[in-house]
Amino acid sequence: MAAITNSKLTDLNTGILKKDACIVLIKTDWNAAITDQLERGCIAVLEQYGVKKTVVITVPGAVEIPFIIQSYWANAGKKSKPDAFIALGCVIKGDTPHFDYVCSSVSDGVLQLNLSLPVPTIFGVLTVNTEEQAMERIGGKHGHKGEEAAFTALKMISLVESFK
Repeated sequence: MAAITNSKLTDLNTGILKKDACIVLIKTDWNAAITDQLERGCIAVLEQYGVKKTVVITVPGAVEIPFIIQSYWANAGKKSKPDAFIALGCVIKGDTPHFDYVCSSVSDGVLQLNLSLPVPTIFGVLTVNTEEQAMERIGGKHGHKGEEAAFTALKMISLVESFK
C-alpha cells in the first residue's frame, strides 16, 4: 500500500529550492469540499518553503485540467512562465464507466504535458472508489495528497534547475 511513511518525499534536503518559484495550481469544481482541502494543504506547504507566487485556477472538471495547463503555458509571457503546474481534483467512482474515461483522460493528459512542456506537471488528482477513501487522503490515514503534490513540485523544480 502506498503511504507517505514509505517514502522520503517530505525530505527536502536533496537540493537548493528555487527562491523565486511560480507554481500554478489547477483544481476542479467537482467534489469541491475535497479539492478545497487538497488546495489548502498544497498551498500551506508551498508557503512554508517560501514559494513567491502561487496561481490558482478552477476548472469545471478533471478532463479540463490538461487543456487549461496547456493553454496557460501557451499564453503566459516569457517572464510569467511557471516553474511547475499542480493538477488537483477528485474523481469518485459511480455506477457507470464514466469514472474510467475521466481518470484515463486526465492521467493521459498530464502524462502528455510532462513529456511536452519544459516544466513538470504534478498529478494530484484523487481517483477513488468512495468519498471515505478521498477523506483518508486529505489528512487521514493515507496522508495529505495536496501536501504531497506540493513537495513533489518543489523537488521536481529543484531537479530541473540542477540540469541548467
